[in-house]
Amino acid sequence: MGNQIGLAIIFLIALLLLLVFNELVYRRLKLKGEITRKFAHFTATLSTITFPYLFSDHWYVLILALIFFVLLFLSRNSTYLKSIHDIDRPSVGSYLLPLSIYVTFLISSLLGDRYLFILPIMILAICDPVAGILGINLQQYNHKIKIFNYELQKTWLGSASFLISSFFISIIVLYFRHMSFDLKTFWLAVIISLTGTIAEMLSWKGSDNLFIPMSVLIVLLIAF
Repeated sequence: MGNQIGLAIIFLIALLLLLVFNELVYRRLKLKGEITRKFAHFTATLSTITFPYLFSDHWYVLILALIFFVLLFLSRNSTYLKSIHDIDRPSVGSYLLPLSIYVTFLISSLLGDRYLFILPIMILAICDPVAGILGINLQQYNHKIKIFNYELQKTWLGSASFLISSFFISIIVLYFRHMSFDLKTFWLAVIISLTGTIAEMLSWKGSDNLFIPMSVLIVLLIAF
């Protein structure tokens, strides 16, 4: 137990240092909030991939999630963490992220399969920022997606990059889970990437932080 507490404290300190670094970069280099927000999303979320190897009890992850939820919520109208909050659109994504990580970890822990956590969180950590950055910064030959004359907030380039990157991540993670590559692995990766892309494409105001891992997790629960 003492070892678990120590690991939780070390992880907490590391993430706090990451937020401080991100804030310094934002202030010194005068970067857009969208960029530093995506960087924090990528690094912080990807670091949680270690959770199944660090913590055997979900309560430690819950405490960490609550700490960061409170920190982000209290700083939303302050001068702190502008590198996270300085965006030109309404978003609850930063608040949903700790919840998403905890719920995914809880389910994977209860079912005793770490890959139920690793794959959804890897897709959220990597594919979501890739889609966001490409969709926002590459405007030429890029247009917002329209479905039945209804214009979504997502772009074709962003969604395409999400689809492709999530497919390759799924292939890699599924290979390490089964230590083999076959037709079933290929089609499961296709279904996962399509489901995650649709979840990202139809989400709004940052809700993709919850919908992406949950949609991938549902596919894995059905497949496994």
